[in-house]
Amino acid sequence: MKTREFDIVVIGGGPAGLASAKVAASNNKKVLLIEREDKLGGILKQCIHDGFGLHRYKEKLSGPEYAYREIKALESTTVTISTLTFVTKIEKVNEGFILHIVNKEGVELINTKKIILATGCRERTSRQVLINGTNPAGVMTAGQAQYYINILGKLPGKTFVILGSGDIGLIMARRITLEGGKVLGVYEAKPTPSGLARNLAQCLDDFNIPLHLSTTVTKVFGQNRLEEIEIAKVDNCMCPIKGTEQRIKCDSLILSVGLIPENELAESLDITISNKSKGPIVDQNLETAIRNVYSCGNAMHVNDLVDYVSESGEIAGRSASSDSITEKELIYINTNENMLYLVPNAINIKSNLENIVFYFRSNKIMKNVNLNVYSNGKTIFTKFYPVVKPPEMERVIISLPKDVKDLKFAVEEKR
Repeated sequence: MKTREFDIVVIGGGPAGLASAKVAASNNKKVLLIEREDKLGGILKQCIHDGFGLHRYKEKLSGPEYAYREIKALESTTVTISTLTFVTKIEKVNEGFILHIVNKEGVELINTKKIILATGCRERTSRQVLINGTNPAGVMTAGQAQYYINILGKLPGKTFVILGSGDIGLIMARRITLEGGKVLGVYEAKPTPSGLARNLAQCLDDFNIPLHLSTTVTKVFGQNRLEEIEIAKVDNCMCPIKGTEQRIKCDSLILSVGLIPENELAESLDITISNKSKGPIVDQNLETAIRNVYSCGNAMHVNDLVDYVSESGEIAGRSASSDSITEKELIYINTNENMLYLVPNAINIKSNLENIVFYFRSNKIMKNVNLNVYSNGKTIFTKFYPVVKPPEMERVIISLPKDVKDLKFAVEEKR
């Protein structure tokens, strides 16, 4: 069986993997980038709308334009790229790791000292949100609908209902309308929208597409093709309210009901997964609980902006290619009840404590709040926010004191 050796293996060729591979190779490391599709770029290849790159490139780019720039930057490096390749198994050995991979050339073993997990995320399906009824054609995720229209050039229906007000669903409401389809409405089980404010305005308001909050799809009808759906109001516990059911005739149901970080490979290594961010618990170097295994991008937590996905990829690539991090002593960060999650979740006090990038979300809409950071019984950082919302991730850079022994982040009303 063929065997190759590398210093670092990056799994996933989306924006996080591209950025981490580029940075790692620039530090004179032998890097292998593995991608299961035939082309690099991840989901960006089918995102033809603009809005990418505002932070990273200071201009509006479409998804393919952003991916092109990232791929082009990789061409000047020594990174080895392996597409149409699947990692089937990872073994931990004393010297590092052995990866079992499968591609068109057959089965191969890869020996590596370090691994960067940039595996991205996947969409929730109808079975994961407990929609009852038959299993007809016409029920698909927002990403699948996007692939049909933007890659295959086919409109997958005529009359659409969209469940969930996530950003992909909002963007597809606009895209379907521009292609001549009829979007009857967007239904959201939560009492507040899940997408960014700019997408609500540009994708729904500008096209007069109605948004129905505290309402969900409870059942689908149809044999070969979707014919009708049943909707119902929901209570504070997200349970359908009896007597509020209505039927709507449509031939397509688009699901935009959330994203889940893909961490099956991380779990196979017994890496600790956060029940809040749904990604691996990582320190400021984005190293997981397993030494020399790093996580970045949407595999670590679901981001709003691709610019921050690339940023975390660079952090992971820089950390993995550094030989200066030899010791590890973690303190885990506490958060208050107003925070949905915080990444990184821990701090290695034996490593650099300056200019650490943190990402967080609140668990509800709050106005006039402070992000307060406490350590050793003192407030060491405060930042004011006019408003924080669960759909909108916040980013902050903080330097920690060298004598830090404990750490708590809290979103609190301004006093």
